[in-house]
Amino acid sequence: MESAHYFSASPAGPFTRKPLTVELAGETRKLQTSSGIFSPDGIDKGTAILLAEVPAPAPQGNLLDIGCGWGPIALTMALRAPHAQVYAVDVNERCVALTNGNAELLGLSNVAASRPEDVDPEIRFDTIWSNPPIRIGKDELHSLLLLWLPRLAPGGSAWLVVQKNLGSDSLQRWLAGALDDSFTVSREGTSKSFRILRVRKASR
Repeated sequence: MESAHYFSASPAGPFTRKPLTVELAGETRKLQTSSGIFSPDGIDKGTAILLAEVPAPAPQGNLLDIGCGWGPIALTMALRAPHAQVYAVDVNERCVALTNGNAELLGLSNVAASRPEDVDPEIRFDTIWSNPPIRIGKDELHSLLLLWLPRLAPGGSAWLVVQKNLGSDSLQRWLAGALDDSFTVSREGTSKSFRILRVRKASR
């Protein structure tokens, strides 16, 4: 794990694309990965649990993947909701390039990966999926979640997968206190060493 590098905008070392074969949305997909990103060799445990356990994303509207890496969450959303527009954000420029490139390899025209500041702040999201980058530190994580979760559309839900020993329960309590009364925060499941948290925006 190059944990010191994959949170930087421009990781050290050459950006060399390598083949990656994984299963996404029930089929084997041939994609690309590289060094200097999170989980470069496949789908990490937390993301695998999120993809297996949460309900299908909204079939249309705007969907969001926070911290996209090489794209497993965003690509799955796009495959499962072909009539929705999927936004994927990451501070790491390699992740942005890989997610856009992998969407192109799969023929997906409904994926747009970018740095966070390049997403129109007026856009509201019907579904957010994320394996959030807990290891960036509590303050940075809180700022990241407060940047995106308030952008849920009325009736929309965010699904987060967080490892128990990395503070999932304290994060759930913090979210419940940090978001306003139009949001509800709940624990929707536990799988292995991970919790699945749901943040829901009231319909009106």
